[in-house]
Amino acid sequence: MTNLDGTLINRLRTERPLVLCLTNGVVRNFTANLLLAAHAVPAMLEDAKEAEEMLQTCANALLVNVGTYSQAQASVMRAAVATAQARSLPWVLDPVAVGLLSPRTALCHELMALYPPTLIRGNASEILALAGHSALARGPETADTSETALPAAQALAHATGAAVLVTGPADYATDGIQTHAIIGGHEMMTRVTGMGCAMGALAAALCSVADNALQAAVACSQFFSHAGVQAASRATSPGSFATEFLDAVDQCVLACGAGQTFSAVESS
Repeated sequence: MTNLDGTLINRLRTERPLVLCLTNGVVRNFTANLLLAAHAVPAMLEDAKEAEEMLQTCANALLVNVGTYSQAQASVMRAAVATAQARSLPWVLDPVAVGLLSPRTALCHELMALYPPTLIRGNASEILALAGHSALARGPETADTSETALPAAQALAHATGAAVLVTGPADYATDGIQTHAIIGGHEMMTRVTGMGCAMGALAAALCSVADNALQAAVACSQFFSHAGVQAASRATSPGSFATEFLDAVDQCVLACGAGQTFSAVESS
C-alpha cells in the first residue's frame, strides 16, 4: 500500500496549469470537465496558428490524442508538437487505435521522432502496436492485457525517453528502469466514453507540475483509481457514475489540499 502523492495533487490546485488539448471530438466535453474538476485549466483549439500562439504564451502542457484522426488535425498536431519542443513544454501522446489504422499510426511515429513525448498513455493494444508488436484490438478497445504489454511499455520508454502508462484492470507506469503496478479503479470506468482520454489530459497537467514524468504517471493512475472507487460507491449506472467521478476528482483535490492522504494499492 502506498499513499497518493497529495503534495503533487495539491500543486494542481495551487498552480492550475493550462493544458492545450488536441483531442478527439467524442471526448472534449468530458475531458474539459475532468481538468476543471482537477483544478487545472483546459483549452480546446483546432487551428494551427492559434495552437502555436497558445503554446508560446500561456500553455503549460500539451495533450495529443489521435482518436478522431484527420489530415487537418494532423497538421495542427505537427505544429503544436514543434512549438512545444521550442518551449520545452511537456506533452502527452494518447495513441488511440494505433496499430489498427495506418494513418494515425504513421502520425504518432512521426510526432515521436519530431519531439519525443514526455509521457505516453494507452491501453495494452495501443502500447504494443506503438512499440512495433502485434496487438489485438477492436476499435479503441483492447483484447490484450496490460501485464502482457508491460515489456513493450518498458522497451518503448527506453526508446523514447518517455514515461509510459499502460492502462487496464491493473495499470503499469514505467520509465524503462523503474516500474510501478497500480491496482484499483472500478469496472464502471470502462462503460463511460472518454475516461481513458481524459486520463491522458490529467497526465499532461500532472507532467507540468511533477518532478519527473514517472511521478506524474503513477500519480495519475492512483488518482483515477481512487476517484473511480469513490464514484462507484455512490453511482447506480454509467450516467450517474460519470457525474460522481467528476465530483470525486474535485473532492480528492480539495482533500489533498487539506493534508488528507489516500491509500492506493501498488506493487513495484
